[in-house]
Amino acid sequence: MTILDKIIQKKRLEVIALKKTSSIAMLESSVLFHSPVNSLETALLAKNSSGIIAEYKRKSPSKGVINGHSSIQEVTEGYLKSGVAAQSILTDTGFFGGMNEDLIKARAINTNVPILRKDFIVDEFQIVESKALGADVILLIAACLTSEELKNFGTLAGNLGMSVLYEVHSQEELDKIDLHDKIIGINNRNLKTFEVDLEHSIQLASQIPESCLKVSESGISSPQTILDLKKHGFKGFLIGENFMKTSHPGAACQAFIQQIQSV
Repeated sequence: MTILDKIIQKKRLEVIALKKTSSIAMLESSVLFHSPVNSLETALLAKNSSGIIAEYKRKSPSKGVINGHSSIQEVTEGYLKSGVAAQSILTDTGFFGGMNEDLIKARAINTNVPILRKDFIVDEFQIVESKALGADVILLIAACLTSEELKNFGTLAGNLGMSVLYEVHSQEELDKIDLHDKIIGINNRNLKTFEVDLEHSIQLASQIPESCLKVSESGISSPQTILDLKKHGFKGFLIGENFMKTSHPGAACQAFIQQIQSV
Protein backbone atom coordinates (compact mmCIF):
# COMPACT_ATOMS: atom_id res chain seq x y z
CA MET A 1 0.00 0.00 0.00
CA THR A 2 1.45 3.40 -1.04
CA ILE A 3 1.40 6.52 1.13
CA LEU A 4 -1.34 7.91 -1.11
CA ASP A 5 -3.43 4.77 -0.58
CA LYS A 6 -3.08 5.16 3.19
CA ILE A 7 -4.02 8.85 3.03
CA ILE A 8 -7.13 8.17 0.94
CA GLN A 9 -8.20 5.27 3.14
CA LYS A 10 -7.97 7.45 6.23
CA LYS A 11 -9.68 10.37 4.47
CA ARG A 12 -12.72 8.28 3.58
CA LEU A 13 -13.11 7.32 7.23
CA GLU A 14 -12.78 10.98 8.25
CA VAL A 15 -15.56 11.98 5.85
CA ILE A 16 -17.86 9.29 7.26
CA ALA A 17 -17.25 10.65 10.75
CA LEU A 18 -17.69 14.25 9.56
CA LYS A 19 -21.10 13.54 8.08
CA LYS A 20 -22.27 12.29 11.49
CA THR A 21 -21.57 15.65 13.13
CA SER A 22 -22.36 18.04 10.29
CA SER A 23 -24.76 18.46 7.39
CA ILE A 24 -25.00 20.29 4.06
CA ALA A 25 -27.56 22.65 5.61
CA MET A 26 -25.15 23.49 8.43
CA LEU A 27 -22.34 24.17 5.98
CA GLU A 28 -24.55 26.35 3.79
CA SER A 29 -25.51 28.45 6.80
CA SER A 30 -21.87 29.45 7.33
CA VAL A 31 -21.07 33.13 6.88
CA LEU A 32 -18.05 32.25 4.76
CA PHE A 33 -20.18 30.06 2.49
CA HIS A 34 -21.79 33.23 1.16
CA SER A 35 -18.62 35.31 0.89
CA PRO A 36 -17.35 36.51 -2.54
CA VAL A 37 -15.05 34.15 -4.43
CA ASN A 38 -11.67 35.11 -5.89
CA SER A 39 -10.83 33.57 -9.26
CA LEU A 40 -7.57 31.63 -9.54
CA GLU A 41 -7.57 32.01 -13.32
CA THR A 42 -7.90 35.80 -13.06
CA ALA A 43 -5.10 35.93 -10.49
CA LEU A 44 -2.70 33.86 -12.60
CA LEU A 45 -3.41 35.75 -15.82
CA ALA A 46 -3.36 39.23 -14.31
CA LYS A 47 -0.81 41.66 -15.71
CA ASN A 48 2.49 41.38 -13.79
CA SER A 49 1.20 38.38 -11.82
CA SER A 50 4.00 36.60 -9.97
CA GLY A 51 2.26 33.29 -10.71
CA ILE A 52 3.37 32.04 -7.30
CA ILE A 53 0.89 29.96 -5.29
CA ALA A 54 2.59 29.98 -1.90
CA GLU A 55 1.74 27.15 0.46
CA TYR A 56 1.38 26.84 4.21
CA LYS A 57 2.51 23.36 5.20
CA ARG A 58 3.69 22.19 8.63
CA LYS A 59 4.89 18.70 7.69
CA SER A 60 4.71 16.01 5.02
CA PRO A 61 4.89 12.20 4.94
CA SER A 62 8.22 12.31 3.10
CA LYS A 63 9.96 15.14 5.01
CA GLY A 64 8.44 14.96 8.48
CA VAL A 65 8.15 18.31 10.29
CA ILE A 66 9.01 21.17 7.93
CA ASN A 67 7.99 24.13 10.07
CA GLY A 68 6.48 23.80 13.50
CA HIS A 69 6.76 27.41 14.63
CA SER A 70 5.46 29.83 11.96
CA SER A 71 1.79 30.68 12.53
CA ILE A 72 -0.75 30.82 9.73
CA GLN A 73 -1.37 34.50 10.49
CA GLU A 74 2.33 35.39 10.24
CA VAL A 75 2.87 33.43 7.03
CA THR A 76 -0.31 34.71 5.38
CA GLU A 77 0.67 38.32 6.04
CA GLY A 78 4.15 37.64 4.67
CA TYR A 79 2.85 35.98 1.53
CA LEU A 80 0.43 38.82 0.84
CA LYS A 81 3.19 41.37 1.30
CA SER A 82 5.33 39.40 -1.16
CA GLY A 83 2.76 39.69 -3.93
CA VAL A 84 1.76 36.06 -4.34
CA ALA A 85 -0.86 35.23 -6.97
CA ALA A 86 -2.60 32.81 -4.63
CA GLN A 87 -2.25 31.03 -1.31
CA SER A 88 -2.43 27.28 -0.70
CA ILE A 89 -3.29 25.86 2.70
CA LEU A 90 -3.01 22.19 3.63
CA THR A 91 -5.91 21.19 5.85
CA ASP A 92 -5.15 17.46 6.19
CA THR A 93 -4.28 16.80 9.82
CA GLY A 94 -3.03 13.22 10.03
CA PHE A 95 -0.31 13.35 7.39
CA PHE A 96 0.40 17.06 6.92
CA GLY A 97 -0.37 18.61 10.32
CA GLY A 98 -2.93 21.01 8.87
CA MET A 99 -6.38 21.96 10.10
CA ASN A 100 -9.52 23.66 8.86
CA GLU A 101 -8.94 26.50 11.31
CA ASP A 102 -5.81 27.48 9.37
CA LEU A 103 -7.94 28.31 6.35
CA ILE A 104 -10.49 30.24 8.39
CA LYS A 105 -7.74 32.29 10.05
CA ALA A 106 -6.07 33.00 6.72
CA ARG A 107 -9.37 34.08 5.16
CA ALA A 108 -9.86 36.63 7.94
CA ILE A 109 -6.60 38.28 6.88
CA ASN A 110 -6.63 37.53 3.17
CA THR A 111 -9.82 38.73 1.49
CA ASN A 112 -8.69 39.41 -2.08
CA VAL A 113 -6.13 36.74 -3.02
CA PRO A 114 -7.43 33.27 -3.98
CA ILE A 115 -7.03 30.57 -1.34
CA LEU A 116 -6.64 26.95 -2.41
CA ARG A 117 -7.79 24.35 0.07
CA LYS A 118 -5.12 21.68 -0.35
CA ASP A 119 -6.61 18.41 0.80
CA PHE A 120 -7.63 15.02 -0.51
CA ILE A 121 -11.16 15.39 -1.85
CA VAL A 122 -12.97 12.04 -2.05
CA ASP A 123 -16.57 13.15 -1.46
CA GLU A 124 -18.82 15.99 -2.61
CA PHE A 125 -19.45 16.85 1.04
CA GLN A 126 -15.84 18.11 1.29
CA ILE A 127 -16.42 20.51 -1.60
CA VAL A 128 -19.35 22.17 0.14
CA GLU A 129 -17.27 22.18 3.32
CA SER A 130 -14.43 23.91 1.46
CA LYS A 131 -16.77 26.73 0.43
CA ALA A 132 -18.00 27.01 4.03
CA LEU A 133 -14.40 27.33 5.24
CA GLY A 134 -13.83 30.25 2.87
CA ALA A 135 -11.82 28.52 0.14
CA ASP A 136 -11.87 29.91 -3.40
CA VAL A 137 -10.23 26.88 -5.01
CA ILE A 138 -10.24 23.13 -4.42
CA LEU A 139 -7.74 20.49 -5.48
CA LEU A 140 -8.93 17.37 -7.32
CA ILE A 141 -6.23 14.72 -7.52
CA ALA A 142 -6.72 12.52 -10.58
CA ALA A 143 -4.64 9.71 -9.05
CA CYS A 144 -7.33 8.98 -6.47
CA LEU A 145 -10.52 9.81 -8.39
CA THR A 146 -12.38 8.29 -11.32
CA SER A 147 -13.19 10.21 -14.51
CA GLU A 148 -16.82 10.42 -13.38
CA GLU A 149 -15.85 11.77 -9.96
CA LEU A 150 -13.54 14.35 -11.50
CA LYS A 151 -16.37 15.51 -13.76
CA ASN A 152 -19.06 15.59 -11.06
CA PHE A 153 -16.85 17.15 -8.38
CA GLY A 154 -15.67 19.78 -10.83
CA THR A 155 -19.23 20.63 -11.81
CA LEU A 156 -20.29 21.01 -8.18
CA ALA A 157 -17.35 23.28 -7.40
CA GLY A 158 -18.15 25.38 -10.45
CA ASN A 159 -21.79 25.68 -9.40
CA LEU A 160 -20.56 27.01 -6.07
CA GLY A 161 -18.44 29.59 -7.91
CA MET A 162 -15.16 27.95 -6.97
CA SER A 163 -12.11 27.30 -9.15
CA VAL A 164 -10.71 23.79 -9.52
CA LEU A 165 -7.06 22.81 -9.78
CA TYR A 166 -6.93 19.35 -11.38
CA GLU A 167 -3.72 17.60 -10.34
CA VAL A 168 -2.02 15.00 -12.53
CA HIS A 169 1.33 13.26 -12.68
CA SER A 170 0.97 10.93 -15.65
CA GLN A 171 -0.63 10.66 -19.10
CA GLU A 172 -3.07 8.10 -17.70
CA GLU A 173 -4.27 10.61 -15.10
CA LEU A 174 -4.44 13.41 -17.66
CA ASP A 175 -6.65 11.23 -19.86
CA LYS A 176 -9.27 11.11 -17.09
CA ILE A 177 -9.99 14.82 -17.46
CA ASP A 178 -12.02 16.67 -20.08
CA LEU A 179 -9.27 19.05 -21.15
CA HIS A 180 -11.30 22.12 -22.03
CA ASP A 181 -10.68 25.41 -20.24
CA LYS A 182 -9.36 23.70 -17.13
CA ILE A 183 -6.61 24.61 -14.68
CA ILE A 184 -4.24 21.65 -14.78
CA GLY A 185 -1.60 21.20 -12.11
CA ILE A 186 1.28 18.88 -12.94
CA ASN A 187 2.73 17.52 -9.74
CA ASN A 188 6.47 17.15 -10.15
CA ARG A 189 6.36 14.78 -7.18
CA ASN A 190 5.03 11.28 -7.73
CA LEU A 191 2.52 10.81 -4.90
CA LYS A 192 3.17 7.08 -4.87
CA THR A 193 6.96 7.26 -4.53
CA PHE A 194 7.40 10.96 -3.57
CA GLU A 195 10.23 11.28 -6.10
CA VAL A 196 10.53 14.64 -7.94
CA ASP A 197 11.14 14.88 -11.70
CA LEU A 198 10.74 18.27 -13.40
CA GLU A 199 11.65 16.93 -16.85
CA HIS A 200 8.77 14.46 -16.66
CA SER A 201 6.40 17.35 -15.96
CA ILE A 202 7.68 19.37 -18.90
CA GLN A 203 7.11 16.42 -21.22
CA LEU A 204 3.57 15.94 -19.89
CA ALA A 205 2.84 19.65 -20.29
CA SER A 206 3.17 19.30 -24.05
CA GLN A 207 0.04 17.12 -24.02
CA ILE A 208 -2.13 19.85 -22.47
CA PRO A 209 -4.07 22.08 -24.91
CA GLU A 210 -3.59 25.85 -24.93
CA SER A 211 -7.15 26.36 -23.69
CA CYS A 212 -5.96 25.13 -20.28
CA LEU A 213 -3.94 26.97 -17.65
CA LYS A 214 -0.85 25.04 -16.60
CA VAL A 215 0.42 25.02 -13.02
CA SER A 216 3.66 23.37 -11.89
CA GLU A 217 3.54 21.88 -8.38
CA SER A 218 6.21 20.72 -5.93
CA GLY A 219 9.99 20.55 -6.00
CA ILE A 220 10.53 24.13 -7.16
CA SER A 221 13.38 25.84 -5.31
CA SER A 222 15.04 28.13 -7.85
CA PRO A 223 13.82 31.31 -9.60
CA GLN A 224 15.58 30.00 -12.72
CA THR A 225 13.29 26.97 -12.66
CA ILE A 226 10.29 29.31 -12.83
CA LEU A 227 11.76 31.04 -15.88
CA ASP A 228 12.41 27.67 -17.55
CA LEU A 229 8.88 26.44 -16.82
CA LYS A 230 7.38 29.64 -18.25
CA LYS A 231 8.99 28.75 -21.59
CA HIS A 232 6.82 25.62 -21.58
CA GLY A 233 3.61 27.57 -21.00
CA PHE A 234 3.27 27.32 -17.24
CA LYS A 235 1.42 30.27 -15.64
CA GLY A 236 1.27 29.10 -12.03
CA PHE A 237 3.87 27.69 -9.64
CA LEU A 238 2.87 26.07 -6.37
CA ILE A 239 5.69 26.32 -3.84
CA GLY A 240 5.55 25.31 -0.20
CA GLU A 241 8.51 23.52 1.27
CA ASN A 242 11.07 25.95 -0.19
CA PHE A 243 9.49 28.79 1.82
CA MET A 244 8.21 26.88 4.84
CA LYS A 245 11.57 25.28 5.66
CA THR A 246 12.97 28.73 6.47
CA SER A 247 12.61 30.68 9.71
CA HIS A 248 10.54 33.35 7.96
CA PRO A 249 8.52 31.92 5.05
CA GLY A 250 7.07 35.29 4.08
CA ALA A 251 10.51 36.90 3.76
CA ALA A 252 11.80 33.91 1.79
CA CYS A 253 8.84 34.20 -0.57
CA GLN A 254 9.39 37.93 -1.04
CA ALA A 255 13.07 37.44 -1.90
CA PHE A 256 12.16 34.66 -4.34
CA ILE A 257 9.57 36.76 -6.19
CA GLN A 258 11.94 39.74 -6.31
CA GLN A 259 14.55 37.55 -8.00
CA ILE A 260 12.04 36.43 -10.63
CA GLN A 261 10.91 39.99 -11.35
CA SER A 262 14.48 41.30 -11.58
CA VAL A 263 15.38 39.03 -14.50
